[in-house]
Amino acid sequence: MAGVVLVGAQWGDEGKGKITDLISDDFDYVVRYQGGNNAGHTVIVGDQKLALHLVPSGIMYPHITPIIGNGCVIDPKVLLEEMDVVESKGISTEKLLISANAHLIMPYHRDLDGASEKRLGKNEIGTTHRGIGPAYQDKASRLGLRMQDLFDRSIFREKVEAALIEKNAVLEKIYDLPTYTVDEIADEYLAYAERLKPHIAEIAPLLNHAIDDGKSVLFEGAQGTLLDIDHGTYPFVTSSNATSGGATTGSGVGPTKINRVLGIAKAYITRVGSGPFPTELYDADGDTLIEVGHEYGVTTGRQRRAGWYDAVIVRYAVEVNGLTDLILTKLDVLSVFDTIKVCVAYEHLGKIYKTVPGHQSAFHHAKPIYEELPGWKTDITGCRSFDELPEKAQNYVKFIEELAGVPVSMIAVGPDREQTIMRNW
Repeated sequence: MAGVVLVGAQWGDEGKGKITDLISDDFDYVVRYQGGNNAGHTVIVGDQKLALHLVPSGIMYPHITPIIGNGCVIDPKVLLEEMDVVESKGISTEKLLISANAHLIMPYHRDLDGASEKRLGKNEIGTTHRGIGPAYQDKASRLGLRMQDLFDRSIFREKVEAALIEKNAVLEKIYDLPTYTVDEIADEYLAYAERLKPHIAEIAPLLNHAIDDGKSVLFEGAQGTLLDIDHGTYPFVTSSNATSGGATTGSGVGPTKINRVLGIAKAYITRVGSGPFPTELYDADGDTLIEVGHEYGVTTGRQRRAGWYDAVIVRYAVEVNGLTDLILTKLDVLSVFDTIKVCVAYEHLGKIYKTVPGHQSAFHHAKPIYEELPGWKTDITGCRSFDELPEKAQNYVKFIEELAGVPVSMIAVGPDREQTIMRNW
């Protein structure tokens, strides 16, 4: 098992943190390859509960080297605060490595993110206001600053000065917001350099040599397939490649060194923020999914939108990620329902779609076509093998498997690490 990628097969919040933590023991490295502190992973081990935003979930294991790859954008203040929280739980961050090429989130990125969303009004994207999008914009515009710039004072000041020519003009003249000086940014950010320096590394050669030496690497994605900048429900997406292809560009490890791609999907579906959602529920069933599933964002605390499982979306995720396995989470949440619906196709203007429509208008107005399955109305949180599940729960999983076209290799029946059924791992 050289390289394994773990991605969200829906709109994020599928339970990737738990699964990453669960399987991390089999790996030598765990790499976060995209996104920033706009993502959140909750890891629960016994009475320990950690909400991680930047630090890879593999931090829980002392034998693992956790890595933040070059595809990520990093707010150094947030990262150091998170490292302090992890350390306060008795978990060492000494082995954490950060790519020297990962880009920095600057104070003006956060300001511009919030101001842009406010300006959009009812058409807002639904960002977390963490500065993620503006940081990636500067990366593409060659105006960005990278982690390595923190360790050369003159280069850092020179790059900040160049960026502020544009940023201050936009902040002042378009958004009527306070501006920044080179000194105030340099004073804050260069103070982070001493603590971060021991963690900075050239990640691409390190990982490639490790795989060549027989070591195993888990690439941990954030968000989900339908939030990918290229393959998601644009413009209601994140600013990076959350699909499996992002693992190679976000780490420097080539695709020939990846031999398994795991897709995580809830047994129902949720999303945070704005954008289309064909199976969204506005009734008592939707309220039940939210309350029983505790569907509130790790990063923002926002209530998630909830709906029945959408097989069209997961089938699409199988294709664009090249999924080899599906992992089903939160199956236990469905135990309260007499009848469970699964969306097997969409209808729009008389046309039936069995994959995500290519045109945004068709997707926005798609009507779900459901098949109904009987619920099992039994507590399954104590099940540890597939055979222990009620027959109706087994049938639900087999139906999901058939629709996806790949095997369901794991099933989570509760939030704790041990509340997982391993089928093909």
